[in-house]
Amino acid sequence: MGEETSLRKRKEDERSLQSNKPQTTDLQKEVGLFSGICIIVGTIIGSGIFISPKSVLSNTGTVGPCLIIWAACGVLATLGALCFAELGTMITKSGGEYPYLMEAFGPIPAYLFSWTSMMVMKPSSFAIICLSFSEYVCAAFYPGCQPPKVTIKCLAAAAILLITTVNALSVRLGSYVQNVFTVAKMVIVVIIIISGLVLLAQGNTKNFENAFAGTPPSVGGISLALYNGLWAYDGWNQLNYITEELRNPYRNLPLAIIIGIPLVTLCYILMNVSYFTVMTPTELLQSPAVAVTFGDRVLYPASWVVPLFVAFSTIGAANGTCFTAGRIIYVAGREGHMLKVLSYVSVRRLTPAPAIIFYGLIATIYIIPGDINTLVNYFSFATWLFYGMTIIGLVVMRFTKKNQERPIKVPIFIPILVILLSVFLVLAPIISKPTWEYLYCVLFILSGLIFYFLFVYSKFGWAQKISKPVTMYLQMLMEVVPPEKDLE
Repeated sequence: MGEETSLRKRKEDERSLQSNKPQTTDLQKEVGLFSGICIIVGTIIGSGIFISPKSVLSNTGTVGPCLIIWAACGVLATLGALCFAELGTMITKSGGEYPYLMEAFGPIPAYLFSWTSMMVMKPSSFAIICLSFSEYVCAAFYPGCQPPKVTIKCLAAAAILLITTVNALSVRLGSYVQNVFTVAKMVIVVIIIISGLVLLAQGNTKNFENAFAGTPPSVGGISLALYNGLWAYDGWNQLNYITEELRNPYRNLPLAIIIGIPLVTLCYILMNVSYFTVMTPTELLQSPAVAVTFGDRVLYPASWVVPLFVAFSTIGAANGTCFTAGRIIYVAGREGHMLKVLSYVSVRRLTPAPAIIFYGLIATIYIIPGDINTLVNYFSFATWLFYGMTIIGLVVMRFTKKNQERPIKVPIFIPILVILLSVFLVLAPIISKPTWEYLYCVLFILSGLIFYFLFVYSKFGWAQKISKPVTMYLQMLMEVVPPEKDLE
């Protein structure tokens, strides 16, 4: 009897110990439909539509073609996102383009994508968004003069630190922060739209009369307007970066896309309509910050809400970028394409903490130079290069993986149209304004092959000897372990 009691007690103790341990060291499914929509909307709508929506107008010249371009870009972004919805429900792995390129073409294109994204595209974008946030906040404390650059950069670095910490601590907390800031930015969007519609109803339609009059835009002008408009929609594929953390991805991924991107399109069109109710095309082109000018003319004395909510919008976009981009590094590390420790998951938090912290460090480095906008502009065409390659992969897998289950299957003309669009967007800036920097960008992308053959393909012993103690030290310091898929 005593032995049975002792045995029962031992089993209860073991069960108690097991219950205190996490169920798994994989990432948890913490993102629902509403959070998914907030990630899409919150990442696409940054500061651009509030500050400088004039890039489209400057290339079209008149109001009518400008509004048509905004609508066309929304439709094209939706088509691209639907292609990614097929890929995301067929290959339910996080990391966006990375796992799709891996499945379609093998490790080298996938590695080059992770290399370019990790070193330039994602962290530099994160840094620029945080710098925009910092400039808006600092401007409130330096009225009538330019804030010191050191102050702007320190505040931007603090924003990166805060966002990185939030996302490394908890998936749920990062998702909650994203939801709050997305709701905040939608408040100012709704205020601008309603104000504009009221003015429109009161008869402020002068700028819409003869909206197509004047010199018609050239083919080159339309192409550049389309290019700039589509960049305002960039972020339509963000949910594919966190597929493994999405609840019921077969339902929520396509549904979030179908709701989120048309919602952004409607907001963009109506906000432009609102701007034109109080500003002529010339005034809009001359305004340094269009939403602020709109607020000064329409919302005074409450015009201060505009810069405040634009700051909320930028910090929300930065949080969405960090939330999703860290997963590329995590998945690439899991596949052995980056340092193995970057694929480790926090034991306590169940987040890819090492990948997120690494991403934050790289972004902080990009704040140091005086101007990184030029660098990002030249690398921007690389994004559509990888988009195009990914959609080509979708078409290729229609033949190479015929029997693979596809919960969503888009008509074949949609990926073909997106591929043609991608080719156009890759070549358009090079043809319109060819510079050596585009060649340097291509050479940088291809330079990733050197690291691939040194560290991934050949796996030289000296490289392993260096990385192993680093991995062990970071594992103890940060309390992280390999994802469960590596342990099985």
